[in-house]
Amino acid sequence: MDEFNLSAEVTSETDDRREIIKQKLSQYYDGRIVRKDLTKSIREGANVPVYVLEYLLGQYCNSDDPEIIDEGVDNVKRILRDNYVRPDEAQKILSLLRERGSYTVIDRITVVLNTKEDRYEATFSNLGIKNIPISADYVKDYDRLLCGGIWCILQLDYEFIEEDKKNTQPIRIRKLTPIQMPHVDMDEVKNGRKAFTKEEWMDILLRSTGMEPDKLSDRAKWLLIARMIPLVENNFNMCELGPRSTGKSYIYEQISPNSILVAGGQTTVANLFYNMSNNTVGLVGMWDVVAFDEVAGIKFKDKDGIQIMKGYMASGAFSRGKAEIQAKASMVFVGNINQSVETLQKTSSLFDPFPPEMGTDTAFLDRFHAYIPGWEIPKYRPDSFTNDYGFITDYLSEFMRELRKDNYSNIAEKYFKLGNNLNQRDAIAVRKLISGFIKLIYPDGEVSKEEVAEIMDISLELRRRVKEQLKKIGGMEFYDVNFSYIDNDSFDEHFVSVPEQGGGKMIPEGMGKPGCLYTVSKSKTGMIGCYRLETQMMPGNGKLTCTGIGSGKEPKEATNTAFNYLKANRESETVIDTAEQEDVLKAQLDNSVDEIDKEIEAKQLQGEEREALIKVRVNQSAFRKLLMRRYTHCCLCDVDDESLLVASHIKPWAKSSHAEKVDVNNGLLLCPNHDKLFDRGYISFDNGGHIVISDELSKNCAISMNIKNDMQIELSNDNIKYMEYHRNNVLK
Repeated sequence: MDEFNLSAEVTSETDDRREIIKQKLSQYYDGRIVRKDLTKSIREGANVPVYVLEYLLGQYCNSDDPEIIDEGVDNVKRILRDNYVRPDEAQKILSLLRERGSYTVIDRITVVLNTKEDRYEATFSNLGIKNIPISADYVKDYDRLLCGGIWCILQLDYEFIEEDKKNTQPIRIRKLTPIQMPHVDMDEVKNGRKAFTKEEWMDILLRSTGMEPDKLSDRAKWLLIARMIPLVENNFNMCELGPRSTGKSYIYEQISPNSILVAGGQTTVANLFYNMSNNTVGLVGMWDVVAFDEVAGIKFKDKDGIQIMKGYMASGAFSRGKAEIQAKASMVFVGNINQSVETLQKTSSLFDPFPPEMGTDTAFLDRFHAYIPGWEIPKYRPDSFTNDYGFITDYLSEFMRELRKDNYSNIAEKYFKLGNNLNQRDAIAVRKLISGFIKLIYPDGEVSKEEVAEIMDISLELRRRVKEQLKKIGGMEFYDVNFSYIDNDSFDEHFVSVPEQGGGKMIPEGMGKPGCLYTVSKSKTGMIGCYRLETQMMPGNGKLTCTGIGSGKEPKEATNTAFNYLKANRESETVIDTAEQEDVLKAQLDNSVDEIDKEIEAKQLQGEEREALIKVRVNQSAFRKLLMRRYTHCCLCDVDDESLLVASHIKPWAKSSHAEKVDVNNGLLLCPNHDKLFDRGYISFDNGGHIVISDELSKNCAISMNIKNDMQIELSNDNIKYMEYHRNNVLK
């Protein structure tokens, strides 16, 4: 009995909440709402666009009286039966127009300006006629006629004049009434939104798409609203993979007249981007959203299709021939996952349904701003669809289109900043997500700190899901997945996880992954932090590549020293002290210097031959090994291939004493280009390590050999006396 009473109370609260929302909608958006169950019932028997149907329902069924609603539904059905033009019945309608002299049709028309005749002319989509004169007053009042066309109710007249048949069109437009919104008042949208709570507004958005939010969890609501972001954000790239029957493509096919669904994924560069034969822009220039259904079947007939797509997804521009074209269409990829998420996580990646040329291309996948976990959205059932009020679909799509003109990406910066693990591409993606969510839920841009934090959480998660899979595919190049945001006031850092990867704690609970180690240490600035060290086995010869430690010299040196030490002693039973190793090398160097001088004297070498032999012998000696222990890479650039690095004396060999020849402080480790420039006196360094460039080095040569004015090396006090000699005696 108690359970029954509790259930009744919940139902009563839900009904009361619905009634409050309905009253507010009627007050602030009168004439902009419709009962969605009427749309569903009529559409099942009439294959017409949703926005056409809902316009008519809004006109004839805007009442709570059941009798008026029933009468209105009958009127809508009659109008659709008699006036909606089916393409296969176009000639029948034209015949009736001729016989009767007038006829009313529902069709999509587009208007162009005929400059030769100085008149506007209409093209009828389903009726298949064009060059029909139309009054300039209609074009002035409904400018969307010129921008892709709109659906209209048109009263047509037919009058054939034999004497003037060459110069006149027998069909005339007597009256035009737009079915789609000819324009939308954004002040009405933004001011009306203030009357609703966040929860109420989210429910309205979902009901406007036909869904019943009372059957959904809060988590599912956020994910369904995320599907709408491509409709309000320019150049937004998103993918959603999940089970079948979750409505992944529905919103892009039925809800908005400004999006197009490419079924089957088959397309061409000419169709999608630019047709060079007739110089016309493809789908990305004609639609706000281009969605690809069934990603597994995506295939370009052109070899360069994916490369062009990658370029467009990154910059919103592409080149064809001599032209560079800009476009604003967002790109959405939806498809099915045939295995469980757990299985995919263990065996491949969550991008596995993509074709191999996409699903394993990290450059392509990194361009996704978000990955919606479709497996968290419940499958559609009959009770998943609402019977309540929502916005007329066309009204919804039009104010979403207008919101594309706004940019709310900087609002979050008032309260938070992004963590250090986000690179530039991550930051752009998260800002686009934040902007999209704010546009949809807070279209006036008025959002509190707590509300921004909620949006930050979901936005970082959707982007991190992309990054986690990139790490799985591309290895340690994408190591930085610990996304976070920092409070500008308290400096508290909040980390965001993805549910399928585990908890949101800094150090996950339970058994750690092989090769992962967590430690606490001080940073360069002295701050104490938690660090994760991760190793990954890759094909190759055992070379060490360090990522994630920035540009700091000290951690790189320490890491390389440790690696080289372990590598050198992996089969040794005795451990040799580092200082002892250095003493051994210095002793070897002392002997090698004498041997080099003896060889020069014996061969009586002079000039370039003498310099060449010294360079060869020095790079075969312990001098180079000591420099390798100190620098690990070129002092001036990032070249770290041991076979390419050259041991270069700062004070030339011929001018150095025996002690100076064996002093490792009289040496630099340089790549071949920079070694040659240093030896010949085209570059040197001041006591602070800043580069000094000779006036005799041409600008073209400097550019070609990667010489820049802001270059700097690290010099110790022991290096300075040698570098002073180099500046005074070698520098040109």
